[in-house]
Amino acid sequence: MAEITAAQVKELRERTGAGMMDCKKALAETGGDFERAVDWLRAKGLAAAAKKASRTAAEGLVGVRVEGSRGAMVEVNAETDFVSRNDRFQAFVSAVASVALAVGEDVSAILDSPMPGGAGTVRDALTANIATIGEQQAVRRAAVVAVDPGVVASYVHNAAAPDMGKIGVLVALESRAEPEALQALGRQLAMHVAAANPLAVSPEEIAPEVLARERAIAEEKAAASGKPADIAARMVEGAVRKFAGDQALLTQVFVLDGKTKVADAVAAEARRLGHEIRIARFVRFQLGEGIERPQSDFAAEVAAAAGHA
Repeated sequence: MAEITAAQVKELRERTGAGMMDCKKALAETGGDFERAVDWLRAKGLAAAAKKASRTAAEGLVGVRVEGSRGAMVEVNAETDFVSRNDRFQAFVSAVASVALAVGEDVSAILDSPMPGGAGTVRDALTANIATIGEQQAVRRAAVVAVDPGVVASYVHNAAAPDMGKIGVLVALESRAEPEALQALGRQLAMHVAAANPLAVSPEEIAPEVLARERAIAEEKAAASGKPADIAARMVEGAVRKFAGDQALLTQVFVLDGKTKVADAVAAEARRLGHEIRIARFVRFQLGEGIERPQSDFAAEVAAAAGHA
């Protein structure tokens, strides 16, 4: 059996909100597999429902650049949060976003492109930054969103400078309505996406593998309930349907008023402006999500530095 560490138990507890002993048991039951342990706790009703872990295990900045009906977003990582306040690093992030807007979201193509306002490529500028600032840095990912006709709107949360911060969102609205009014709606929707973190625009667009995982959890819960098979089947379908509704942008409750579904809010604005409005796409980057950072034992590090380890 895999050894279960206190750090694993702590992380699982923070992720799920379950009790310490339940987390330890979940890890033991799943051989230390973290994601399976999350599902085990949820199936037993011991985890906070659908508590998503957007781990920010890396530092740096998310930068956005929008021009009319086209927008780009990039994530550039560094080792410490201190670097995100560095003027040189911020200028680099802004430049990378501009390059992405022009060449697309392929990171290799971005790195090989000429650096705006400087000699050499983006890759050369990155190498110079690492040498000058003294920290490892990387252009991790990029996204480009475009729509015609319509606009692309953006929102940056926890902004460290204009158009860059810890969370970035792009929302593409397809419509022939007046662009300024569309931008206002798009920014509100981008703020909603930053806060609610939907998985897709509509329930039908949620990835099949995500729904399959939820179905498996619901089936285990239904089986444990002891209900007749027909009732258990309805319980499963209801749980999956509710999950899809909760995780899709159009069927979420708009965070700006706390009562209207996003689809209804968009429809109301379309009637006001006299043109149909369709949310064509959204992209949300949260700094460091999905990147694992090795756990460090500060006391052990101090002891080692003092020659006592």
